[in-house]
Amino acid sequence: MMTLKTRWAEQAMCDMPLPEYPRPQMVREDWINLNGMFDFAITGDIDWCDEYTDEIRVPFAVESCLSGVCKRVSAKDRLWYRKKITLPEPFKGKRTLLHFGAVDWECKVYINKKEVGSHVGGYCPFTIDITDALIDGENELVVRVYDPTDEGWQNRGKQASESHGFWYTSTSGIWQTVWMEAVSESYIASYKATPDIDTGVIAVETAVVGEGALKIKIYDGEAVVAEKEISADDKIAIPDMKLWSPESPFLYDFVLELSKDGEVVDSIKGYFGMRKYSIGEYEGYNRLFLNNAPYFQRGLLDQGYWSDGGMTPPTDEAMIYDIEKMKDLGFNMLRKHIKVEPARWYYYCDKLGMLVWQDMISGGKALNVFHAGVLPNVYGVLNPLVNLTKKDNAYKIFNRDRIEWRLQFEEELFEMIDALYNYTSICCWVPFNEGWGQFDAKRIGDAIKEKDPSRFVDHASGWYDQKGCDFRSIHKYILPFIMPKYDGRPIVLSEFGGYSQKIRGHVWNWEKSFGYQMYANKVALTNAYKSLHEKQIIPNIKKGLSATVYTQVSDVEFEVNGILSYDRELVKLDEDVLREINSKMTY
Repeated sequence: MMTLKTRWAEQAMCDMPLPEYPRPQMVREDWINLNGMFDFAITGDIDWCDEYTDEIRVPFAVESCLSGVCKRVSAKDRLWYRKKITLPEPFKGKRTLLHFGAVDWECKVYINKKEVGSHVGGYCPFTIDITDALIDGENELVVRVYDPTDEGWQNRGKQASESHGFWYTSTSGIWQTVWMEAVSESYIASYKATPDIDTGVIAVETAVVGEGALKIKIYDGEAVVAEKEISADDKIAIPDMKLWSPESPFLYDFVLELSKDGEVVDSIKGYFGMRKYSIGEYEGYNRLFLNNAPYFQRGLLDQGYWSDGGMTPPTDEAMIYDIEKMKDLGFNMLRKHIKVEPARWYYYCDKLGMLVWQDMISGGKALNVFHAGVLPNVYGVLNPLVNLTKKDNAYKIFNRDRIEWRLQFEEELFEMIDALYNYTSICCWVPFNEGWGQFDAKRIGDAIKEKDPSRFVDHASGWYDQKGCDFRSIHKYILPFIMPKYDGRPIVLSEFGGYSQKIRGHVWNWEKSFGYQMYANKVALTNAYKSLHEKQIIPNIKKGLSATVYTQVSDVEFEVNGILSYDRELVKLDEDVLREINSKMTY
């Protein structure tokens, strides 16, 4: 396996990597971060493991160098994690909740050899109440994980047992923060905050375990701007409302309290932004609007891989660097491509001001290369003005032929939406990409829209348009982009570009590096990027183009089409030219 470290690697290789509170929208005081060294073992398919022959640095996946293990695993392997835990004084007499940011793919959790919970799905957070299994003094946490990667049918994105091309090193086991918090018998389990800038209110739906009375205080800095005792489904007026946008990412803080018999039994801190995503007519075309005004989205594909941490960012500073650098270069949107990030990544997009399109994780059996690659591109040559159409209820063609696979996809899709609902910056859900496991896209797009009408839906990004909400979504590499016939939906170029350069000392593998169009040096790459935008993109904005997603933020393993090198040490294009081009991509 290749090793290419980022500047943050040394900071990550410590006793407590990623020490920050992992859920910024729902903060409690009494918590413990369990990241760090766990006992570790890889076994066959056994029911229990007593012999741990290695250690692993959590939350980095076993395949990553930052984990300290750096090994591939197979479909026959089972991963075992073990850690001794002693509860601190504030936890005593309370319920203890154990949280996992993400574990890929199927896991069982044990406390003191008693199974306390399980989870299926590699990208979403989950919580287990472990109180009844705990004992005084030292407790033993064990996690058992099974991940068949591309030998299975699960939603796995671009992970592969052997990386090649645009298939990347697998991420198996625990790969986001593990942590615990203490709560009372009655506590706030979750909330949904939905802004309505047209009426100047924030709608808050709250789920409570047990019972009690709810009260919210909303802050602008230190000043309380609203205070109210609320029901489980209520609205709070925001006086002199300040709007959130990438140019002015203002966030309101709040404290939500649960009281019982006159005593506060739970208190959480959170935040929200007042913003609106909608579609409206501007200069003869329906376009994307932000806060009731037309707003051109200049985006990048962002796959969120790191040369040393895999899918796990090495530090908060690393996440911040990517977002700040892309914003400094003039981009205002990132399409989080076939991956769900740790919660703090979305928090930094909220705080720093970066719009997010959130993809669902692709899955099913092995990708059908003919239907997801060859046919769409041949069709694009013969019919450049017309999207490829094929009914996506031909489940076998798209490798979703078993109903349990489709049901699991939908379950994880809506689990993801629930987990990410409150992030201000997320403006679009993308359930399917380029026919990878696509099925019933119009029905699923409509179901997403019904669940969350406050955001856009790109129901089928790329090839197989089903005439669903909300976009006409085009992908175009190598061949020139030509505006398709307008059908009333906003037109978005949701993937394009991919211009590439490999730079010795900053690539994953020099011999096997590839790109759609390769350039020898920075000048040639920059000139090609500039020409592409000046000839094919900027002139089409007045013809109805509403958003673009250039490929991509950084190189990823063998792909060298990033604006940044994979180790994040180099900006591969001229920064001033990027800013100049982005300044022209507006209304």
